[in-house]
Amino acid sequence: MNELKHTSNPYLKQHATNPIHWKAWNTTVFETAKEQNKLVIVSIGYSTCHWCHVMEDESFTNLAVAEVMNRHFISIKVDREEHPDVDAYYMKAVQLMTKQGGWPLNVVCLPDGRPIWGGTYFPKATWVDVLEQLAQLYQNKPEATLEFAEKLQEGIYIMGLAPTAREEHRFNLTLLLDQWKQSFDLEYGGYQRAPKFMMPTNLLYLQKLGDLKRDKDLLHYVDLTLTQMAWGGIFDVIDGGFSRYSVDFKWHIPHFEKMLYDNAQLLSVYSDAYKRTQNPLYLEVISKTVQFIQTHWTSALGGTYSALDADSLDANGVSKEGAYYVWTEADLRHLLGDDYALFAQVFNINDFGYWEDENYVLIQNQPLETIAQANQWDIFALKERKKQWEKLLLQSRNQRPKPLLDDKIICSWNAMLITGLLDAYSASGESSYLQQAERIHLYIQQYLLDEELGLYHSSHHQKIQTLGYLDDYSFYIQALLRLFEHTANQGYVWEAKRLMDLSLDLFLDEKSKFFYFSQEKHSDTILRSIETEDNVIPSSNAIMAHNLLYLGVLFEHRYYSELAHHMIEIMQSQLDYPSAYSQWLLAMLYTESPSELAIVGKNAGEDSLRIQANLVSKTFIFPINEPSTIPYFTKYSLRTTTQYYLCENRHCLTPTAELSPLIKL
Repeated sequence: MNELKHTSNPYLKQHATNPIHWKAWNTTVFETAKEQNKLVIVSIGYSTCHWCHVMEDESFTNLAVAEVMNRHFISIKVDREEHPDVDAYYMKAVQLMTKQGGWPLNVVCLPDGRPIWGGTYFPKATWVDVLEQLAQLYQNKPEATLEFAEKLQEGIYIMGLAPTAREEHRFNLTLLLDQWKQSFDLEYGGYQRAPKFMMPTNLLYLQKLGDLKRDKDLLHYVDLTLTQMAWGGIFDVIDGGFSRYSVDFKWHIPHFEKMLYDNAQLLSVYSDAYKRTQNPLYLEVISKTVQFIQTHWTSALGGTYSALDADSLDANGVSKEGAYYVWTEADLRHLLGDDYALFAQVFNINDFGYWEDENYVLIQNQPLETIAQANQWDIFALKERKKQWEKLLLQSRNQRPKPLLDDKIICSWNAMLITGLLDAYSASGESSYLQQAERIHLYIQQYLLDEELGLYHSSHHQKIQTLGYLDDYSFYIQALLRLFEHTANQGYVWEAKRLMDLSLDLFLDEKSKFFYFSQEKHSDTILRSIETEDNVIPSSNAIMAHNLLYLGVLFEHRYYSELAHHMIEIMQSQLDYPSAYSQWLLAMLYTESPSELAIVGKNAGEDSLRIQANLVSKTFIFPINEPSTIPYFTKYSLRTTTQYYLCENRHCLTPTAELSPLIKL
């Protein structure tokens, strides 16, 4: 029988009516498999995964497929977002076996959970054929499967080990940047490949470095990328929010699902860009993205949902990728009337903007100023008309069947959004962004934090799921420190320190001095691993190193500081392709010539925002507006006039009451 009907997880619910006897991830399932001596299928995906839907429609709803799976196997469905450690373990196995990975991720295991075969999407005939062969192999030659499982397990173990220092490797940032720049797409931004991922953590670092080093080429590349992305179609110009990636070089045709983690990080990237350039396009992206999140993903209690699906029903009632977002020329002519010709110029209802099946995805490829001049329009009038078009199209689109919402609330992704909202707040001065960040913090405090057990990873309808992973702790501690920087509320600092000390107990590997991704309580069936590379989400070890640097200064805590420096020095010796380590490179900016600015006075919070209205690349901001027992702050006393204390490389400048020179510095 299919047991997924008893779960509340949105992805598992999608499979609750399959004829397959699915079970949810639980270590007791493997006890059953051992008792029955059956192989185990672990099928991993997530609710907005297009090819997961395709494989479900082709195979997991098919009675003949179900008969094979139910007869020979015990089958487990896993939401990778709810169990990222399980996903990482089996992804390593598939990468070792096939040299590639992705989702859906389908793995066949021994009864104890060790993998023996796997891959991603499989057509129905291939899937059934392989399963029957594996079942026969296990029945006739079980020793062969056991031998392979042992070798594969050894490979997975090695992949999950902490890095060690490479003595022969010398860190050379200039050489690394030169190599990195060779991969830049200087026509559309991003990298010279398709599909094209936005990689916010790369853009965040490159922009800060470019500003710090006054590297015009680097900043031009960042601005090119951000502009091309903002012009669509990877960005939803009508309703806001970025899709996960584009399938082409020009950011045009997205894989239409929208994920919270992308949009949270991109808020920070575009906020930095607006602080640096005051480009109104960047402010528009920030505003639309926040509005999208508030409208579609904010729960009544303050937490933020996870994702919107790529697929939805089209006009014929058929589920198709992108159906909610695309337009036909006939639709647009009907909606826009006499404005159609000008609209078509702005959004390329032509060969450049065409997708397939008479559908267009809106995309710009030139500034509005150019179009206004060519048509003898006032630029302000054209901008106002564009807003009217977007409002009109949104009203029309809202009548269509909407994509599926994944209303799971993930701690780490919500913490990332706190940081993104705070960056948007200091860039724009919009106080509602701060208020939204504080509501998310309150949600995590009330629904995802236990005083004894610590953080939980996710909740659904306020029902908590698994215990927190390292990324939950690292991103939430980061968010707490940023809340302090933006409010001067020292309670956030104490909360961050408590969670840091708990993290050291739960995750730190005493031998390597790096952090495991999962707690020991998670590891009943799978191997614990240490993850150090960035992906679409930054390395949680790198974020934790940055947090340790910050707290090490504040609490004058030698162990925090030494631990962070140890991690960063090890990673410096590992760096060969920098795009996978940009969060470590960002942390290095705070070790090579670190600086901190203490703002001491009743208006410290307000002055902190004046500082952070500028792009900050390597300075910790400490606003102090009340007496404190935090060690770093005890040496300062409040005066009538706000004082600014800037220290760099453990050398402090003369205190000053003038803020403007410090901002310039």
